[in-house]
Amino acid sequence: MLTEHLDQIKAHADPERAKGMAAYHKASREYIGVSNPVINDLTKSWRQSLSVDDRVTLAEELWKTDIYEARLAAAKLLTQARIRPDEGAWALLQSWLVDFDSWAIADHACMAAQKRLTADPTRLDQVQEWTQSEHMWTRRAALVATLPWTKQNHPSEADLEHRDRILGWAASYVPDRDWFIQKAIAWWLRELSKHDAQRVIDFLDQHGKAMKPFARKEAFRFLKNQLE
Repeated sequence: MLTEHLDQIKAHADPERAKGMAAYHKASREYIGVSNPVINDLTKSWRQSLSVDDRVTLAEELWKTDIYEARLAAAKLLTQARIRPDEGAWALLQSWLVDFDSWAIADHACMAAQKRLTADPTRLDQVQEWTQSEHMWTRRAALVATLPWTKQNHPSEADLEHRDRILGWAASYVPDRDWFIQKAIAWWLRELSKHDAQRVIDFLDQHGKAMKPFARKEAFRFLKNQLE
């Protein structure tokens, strides 16, 4: 199964583009030089033709190649709201956390994780364990994978509880000076400010001074008009 699908990706190879991608992402792995729209089209067709079990198997095989485009395709195979049953997909996504080493691959995998978390919010108990990891990318993933809880205009009481829980994780990250962690805190707050400004204001009142200046500024970006 792997060879057939990997060959479909490689059919769109662009060596010059691959050189530029390697220089940009700076992670040491193979790059084929295939654009995101092409990967989107391929994985869309694969999702339509493969069973859930086969999608999970293919995603696992693609990920293990450590080829940039193959890992994106693996994540995109699992980025779908309705996957039933989805326990295998969720377990596979969690197994990838230790391999995260660059924002692009991590973010695509986290987009797939977002779908599985909104499908079953009880999985936030497992995500809370990520926040205690020694692996920076795993800790970061706890915020990126939970971004859907920043976006509800009319959240339920349960969603508000989840929102406050995740804000607690963000607060625990504030002393971490890593750029990517600070950026993730700012990202979560910035997105939340579009829908729940008061919670962000309260967070910044309590923790803003301890955040890195760029992160505080980013978190505050959409609040300016609301406070004027």
